[in-house]
Amino acid sequence: MDSTVHWQQRVGNQRDWVWRGWQTRYTYIRPAQNDCPKGTGRANRKTTPLILLHGFGASIGHWRHNLEVLGEHHTVYALDMLGWGASQKAPVNYSVHLWAEQIYDFWKAFIRQPVVLVGNSLGSLVCLAAAAAYPDMVQGIVMMSLPDPSLEQEAIPAMLRPIVMGIKNIVASPLVLKPLFHVLRRPNIVRRWASIAYANPEAITDELVEILVGPSEDRGSARAFSALFKATIGINFNPSVKTVLPTLQIPMLLIWGQKDRFIPPALAGQFAHYNEKLELLNLEDVGHCPHDECPEVVNQAILDWIYRSFGEAKQCVAPEL
Repeated sequence: MDSTVHWQQRVGNQRDWVWRGWQTRYTYIRPAQNDCPKGTGRANRKTTPLILLHGFGASIGHWRHNLEVLGEHHTVYALDMLGWGASQKAPVNYSVHLWAEQIYDFWKAFIRQPVVLVGNSLGSLVCLAAAAAYPDMVQGIVMMSLPDPSLEQEAIPAMLRPIVMGIKNIVASPLVLKPLFHVLRRPNIVRRWASIAYANPEAITDELVEILVGPSEDRGSARAFSALFKATIGINFNPSVKTVLPTLQIPMLLIWGQKDRFIPPALAGQFAHYNEKLELLNLEDVGHCPHDECPEVVNQAILDWIYRSFGEAKQCVAPEL
């Protein structure tokens, strides 16, 4: 991992795209075309593109250890989903389905061939929802630390659910969250949260804290935080993994750190029983963000899985006359 170059220079070609009137940040990296033997012409780059989707509170920068490596073999895109990162902090009702629609519209605008979606945490749930809603877009999905909000709902007795929902609405109100936001975005607090998410303290660098804290300075960030928090505590946060996962007929890879303190690693085995097409990779001594904590292992695992699933390898073709 090269930490001598600023992360902004390691995440590809950043651009802005307007989606439904809202500015959205994305980036891309395409494979170099100078790796074929002399005289054989350009490389055949009709391999499956990848779209990388970050988790809660993260952004494109969270893929800084992955984009260049995966981009050596595939065209790779990453987005700051609406409300996060350098994308606009829009005053909308956020939901997993909204972000899935955003990804689909991005795909129609820029790609238009089947892709592999790669997501971490919240991003993995968006991958799942997008694969179910837009099968023409998705050839396969890679999910890391997959949450299932419906499990909490199932654990609460039916008679208590209205009470719990009322409490959540109070907690998620702007009157509570906006003052709290100004505390939570402090670098020392962000560093403490990261120490829970990561099993390896050495992975919690000043660079990581900069990536996580930076978007909180944007205009409208406090308001967006309230809306995002409301979405992710379950008020607008679905689908159910138990319901959707068995319906998918595409190759899937689920990666889980065995020291994940946010989502129980035991869920990985449970999810694997829902669909025989789901391949499970458990990583020891890794927390909630495997792609950032052990990128060398995760990058290779993704590339190997793509090769096994789709038989794609770099080839060189004769130059066109």
